[in-house]
Amino acid sequence: MRTVDLIRRKRDGEELAPEEIEYLVEGYTKGDIPDYQMSAFLMAVYFSGMTDREVSRLTECMLRSGDTVDLAAVPGVKVDKHSTGGVGDKTSLIVAPLAAAAGVVVPMMSGRALGHTGGTLDKLESIPGFHTNLTAEEFQKQLAEIGLCFIGQTDRLAPADRKLYALRDVTATVESVPLISSSIMSKKLAEGLDALVLDVKVGSGAFMKKQVDARRLAQTMVGIGRRMDKKVQALITDMSQPLGYAVGNALEVMEASQTLQNAGPNDLTKLCIELAARMIFLGKKAASLDEARRAAEGHLVDGSGYKKLRQAVAAQGGNPQALDKFELLPNATGMREVASPRAGYVTSIDAEDIGTASNMIGAGRDKKEDAIDPAVGIILEVKVGEKVDAGSVLCRLYYTKEDRVEEAAEMVEDAFRISGQKPEERELILEVVG
Repeated sequence: MRTVDLIRRKRDGEELAPEEIEYLVEGYTKGDIPDYQMSAFLMAVYFSGMTDREVSRLTECMLRSGDTVDLAAVPGVKVDKHSTGGVGDKTSLIVAPLAAAAGVVVPMMSGRALGHTGGTLDKLESIPGFHTNLTAEEFQKQLAEIGLCFIGQTDRLAPADRKLYALRDVTATVESVPLISSSIMSKKLAEGLDALVLDVKVGSGAFMKKQVDARRLAQTMVGIGRRMDKKVQALITDMSQPLGYAVGNALEVMEASQTLQNAGPNDLTKLCIELAARMIFLGKKAASLDEARRAAEGHLVDGSGYKKLRQAVAAQGGNPQALDKFELLPNATGMREVASPRAGYVTSIDAEDIGTASNMIGAGRDKKEDAIDPAVGIILEVKVGEKVDAGSVLCRLYYTKEDRVEEAAEMVEDAFRISGQKPEERELILEVVG
């Protein structure tokens, strides 16, 4: 078969056979198919889409392009959670320990910050000594002993996805639902899961801005899991304003720790209980979703989820005391308040602008090789729907370098919309898929 013929057929909206998808993935991974041809194929997919059968085969080929983790020796049902990314989204640090405290085995494979969204590994690595570069043996041992481990994707897991993602990033084909779905699911299924809970974000701070697109993404990923005999459930959740109050790595660790000690923000706590409940239910540690919710709430209130996070941090070289003695975490040297220009109600907070401003002062990265400052970030003082006075503090910027603070403060002030009329309350959990 010829690559140019497959490009032409996909461009014209035809369905490719499983062996043709395999030919493309294997050929590109090995270097037999050049970037320019694979770029053309990705653009054809972007415009013409893929059938369910094509997406499943693409996922399977990327999954099998490298190593897969065999967790058969670890007793128990293995369940992970994946978020499509947002601003202030520290749910993994809370949800994984709650599920593990209920007896679910949680192999939490996480990513790093890129663009305006945060990364779980960066947040955890703001804890002194914490590391995620474990061997396969260490990973399995920790899962067997504690039931929870945080790791990053290795070079050998789904290498076809890594190569394809880098190409998508520079060819304006990132936003394709079939390509996003196969990318996420190939990495997740490579880690030896039995079940997966997805948090698909929608809104200004999310990758998907429209609910219809978020729904399509959720349905596609749930369908891939079902066809590969994995239990997958997805929540579509609001990311039109930051989740919780803290944005920035060490700041989010602090808020996650407070939440696990039953002193967290309402929106963050509510979402984490629901995500953890789904993991507990799919992990067969509860007979119903209501029972799973009660279990998640119980592990939050009695502190067993917090204890589980401390265990995992200690096992991975981190100092668990930093989870309640926040002076042990990286701390910013400067603080800048952003005040409300007028009295009224907060009608919206543009999450993407908050994430971008946080990046300006060093909390994120624009390129994978960029360094981040774990100490810096933004703490909101108000959320949507709250009443503010003229001159009252909307948020605080914490920084260690002053060079872009003024620019970031202006962007943050513009992110807040203040009106004389109280806005209608927006649901946090918009839909359930699967």
